[in-house]
Amino acid sequence: MAVWAIVLIVVGALFVLYAVMTYNRLVTLKNRVKEAWAQIDVQLRRRYDLIPNLVNTVKGYAEHERAIFEKVAEARSAAIAAKGVPEQAQAENQITQALRQLFAVVENYPNLKANENFLSLQEELTGTEGRIAFARQFYNDQVRSWNTLIQQFPPVVIARLRGDTPEEYFEVEEAATGPVQVQF
Repeated sequence: MAVWAIVLIVVGALFVLYAVMTYNRLVTLKNRVKEAWAQIDVQLRRRYDLIPNLVNTVKGYAEHERAIFEKVAEARSAAIAAKGVPEQAQAENQITQALRQLFAVVENYPNLKANENFLSLQEELTGTEGRIAFARQFYNDQVRSWNTLIQQFPPVVIARLRGDTPEEYFEVEEAATGPVQVQF
């Protein structure tokens, strides 16, 4: 009888230890997802700060392209106001499309393409776009790990007890990766 009691205590202790380890792993992965989103947010804010400077530089050369400037400004405003990952992803796709149209317009102004201020802003924006892509990939990797863990057994039991739900991926639409359509 004492052997059964010891076995039961050991099994119970192992179960509690596993539950604690799983709980801690869930907390760690959830925090990684939040941290990854914060990194995306930092880069997006940087992008939003660069856009007005870029638009103002281009405006000096291409004042009659008002519709494109308005589209960029509207996309920027929508992105700043976006809530949640799906809405933010949609807004970022609109910004990407608007910026591509803006850069397509720049091709018609050789003096602007040679302007140091414009070139500096363009280079900074390009670097920021790269950091956004890296941050988005890191975020999506963390989301994949999180979503996989909360769907596996037995962690799913603890995840449900905690009220954990899957996170959304931050994805770029196909339209945002294709060629820019510019109409004059």
